[in-house]
Amino acid sequence: MGASFAKVSTNLPPSSSSTSSPLEDIPENCISIVFMYLDPPEICNLASLNHAFRSSSSADFVWESKLPSNYIFLLHRVLQLQQLTAHPKKEIFATLTRPSLFDHATKEFWLDKKSGENFISISSKALKITGIDDRRYWNYIPTDESRC
Repeated sequence: MGASFAKVSTNLPPSSSSTSSPLEDIPENCISIVFMYLDPPEICNLASLNHAFRSSSSADFVWESKLPSNYIFLLHRVLQLQQLTAHPKKEIFATLTRPSLFDHATKEFWLDKKSGENFISISSKALKITGIDDRRYWNYIPTDESRC
């Protein structure tokens, strides 16, 4: 039986070697279009499977679909990054998912990695109270529980 198996395996065409995968025969554009409908963590997990998925996962149009419509404003005004718009969209997405302080470190902005939604955290120092003339409401009093 071993001799007959060896004879069958030697007659296989060269493209069916054990190092190549049938998934690598799929065009990168097709894989990239499928990636547009996946969440960013799923794209990154699939990119680790093989070379075709890894190169498809870096396509700009895949990551541009994950970025919010106002990402250029966020880069310029909130993060004060001017030259980053020339970088790959995957890198821009990764930059925006990291929490970034702005406005004298009283506000923090980030994108959710899974949904791509904008999140902003505003510290108590950044809040303005209007319409109250009582000075007790205008003084900042830090406590042990506060992070500021």
